[in-house]
Amino acid sequence: MTARPKKSFGQHFLHEKRYIERIVSAISPRPDDFVVEIGPGEGALTLPLLAAAGKLTAIELDTDLIPGLQARAASVGELSIIHSDVLKVDFTALAHRHGVERLRIAGNLPYYISSPILFHCVEHAHAIQDMHFMLQKEVVDRMAAEPGSKVYGRLSVMLQLACRVEPLFVVPPGAFRPPPKVDSAVVRLVPLGPEQLPKADPDRIHTIVKAAFAQRRKTLGNALKHVMSTEAILAADVDPKARAETLSPQDYVRLASVTAE
Repeated sequence: MTARPKKSFGQHFLHEKRYIERIVSAISPRPDDFVVEIGPGEGALTLPLLAAAGKLTAIELDTDLIPGLQARAASVGELSIIHSDVLKVDFTALAHRHGVERLRIAGNLPYYISSPILFHCVEHAHAIQDMHFMLQKEVVDRMAAEPGSKVYGRLSVMLQLACRVEPLFVVPPGAFRPPPKVDSAVVRLVPLGPEQLPKADPDRIHTIVKAAFAQRRKTLGNALKHVMSTEAILAADVDPKARAETLSPQDYVRLASVTAE
């Protein structure tokens, strides 16, 4: 018996086999991996991932889906289900609890909450080996956008300062039940090593990036006036007359470094 997707959870269940196979191939799970799936739904990705890894932890909020998942997985491998909102799951603690250094995370993320989930994962990036997500294509475009692009913004900067962002392939609406109104895309995120991470305070970086893009039509001098002075912007070798979308992620690191002095 198949479950009826719930609008309140933003559910679109993947069902087309060739795209499931492409995603599993991109993840390429091994028996010694600790794989965590966010929002397993009916188990389209869960079961092949479980078959490859032997065990898998899934985070599912919809209680109606859990019995079916457990039943389907029983003959495939060891499935552990965490009934929770993913934003309340401490990935670092989860890794420590199971004695693993880093998790591998995958999931078909609900469109309406994809950005909060991405930021939540980035907070635990030190405990994550890689992430493979299916998202609205527009979100993936924003994640990978370069300075100067119309879709370059806060999400682009914050993710690129924490991870290598690799868009993989597009998934059409017909691969889902019910079909969404937009294309989806699969993306790989690989957390950067400690030596590649910004030396500035992450909270300061986020404050500046958020303020800059909150009023992206304004010059930085105006958008950041409550965060830092024009003199401080100049001290970071950034033009106060520039706009937020023209700055590289490293420009924001320099701005945060000046304000930290």
